[in-house]
Amino acid sequence: QELEKLGLRDDVDLHVYEVPVEYQTVQRLIPALWKKHSPQLVVHVGVSGMATTVTLEKCGHNVGYKGLDNCRFCPGSQCCVEGGPECIDSIIDMDTVCRRVSALGLDVTVTISKDAGRY
Repeated sequence: QELEKLGLRDDVDLHVYEVPVEYQTVQRLIPALWKKHSPQLVVHVGVSGMATTVTLEKCGHNVGYKGLDNCRFCPGSQCCVEGGPECIDSIIDMDTVCRRVSALGLDVTVTISKDAGRY
């Protein structure tokens, strides 16, 4: 939301959506947004009250979801997308992004993870 306030270059279309932490909403909304906008880049941002760093995820997992969402729902299969791949790897070089952000000397710690939360 802050990036939306700041804006980007005039030739960049930025679309910001707050998506509820609800399995069924995500399964419906995210594909619809991809279809609507045909983006070149999507950045999914999660917020955790327990986080002490900005964590860049190298991959997302499709299985092992056991936590209840905000509607107190959890897929019986413990799978986000039935028939989907077990893991999706980012094509962005997160190690380079981490190094470049760290080199800026900001008062922010950036780390890398290959084990995104399953919620």
